[in-house]
Amino acid sequence: MRRAAIGIRVHSGWGALVAVSHENASIEILDRRRVSITGSTDDGANQPYHSARNLQIPEAETFLTNAFAAAHTTASSGLREVMDVLHGQKYRITGCAILMSAARPLPPLEKILAAHPLLHTAEGQFFRDAFAKACSSNNLPVTKIKERDLEVALKEKFPRQATQLKRKVHLAGRTIGPPWTTDQKLATLAALLLLPLPKQPSKERQPIRK
Repeated sequence: MRRAAIGIRVHSGWGALVAVSHENASIEILDRRRVSITGSTDDGANQPYHSARNLQIPEAETFLTNAFAAAHTTASSGLREVMDVLHGQKYRITGCAILMSAARPLPPLEKILAAHPLLHTAEGQFFRDAFAKACSSNNLPVTKIKERDLEVALKEKFPRQATQLKRKVHLAGRTIGPPWTTDQKLATLAALLLLPLPKQPSKERQPIRK
């Protein structure tokens, strides 16, 4: 069975998702979509920590717990749709790679709500965690990769092909068309790390001349 992997680069309230296969040194983009995990009418859903900053800590905790449950449910449904498409095309999905930030571990909620820069950091983590839990809910192995470490990870797995691989991904947009931004490119590269190394075409042995 052919194999595929999923990569996601997360933003506030949504993620850029790409599904890719890597067979015989050929990269094929199987699916790409924007997966929104908050409704446009959800009050404060895209910036939950901003919405919670004026609440008392117990109320803020309840608000964030409910917001996360809603985001996880929607993310799980969106991910399931992609998985169903890939399974329908007879692909076995090896896993999902989620690009992470390099931020330090978050402090207690009181300190987060008191510092505006930490609100943004917490929200980034909030939505990445929602997608990660959605993977677990769908029995899909999840790999978290710090975005700043992606270059090193590619060189480690593809020591001879990393540069060519990145070029292929960069130029893929010429064939498949937009959207093909940094979101899709990085999500694709992250997903490729979850796939086995492609088999190189075998060379026919030449007869030995005496």
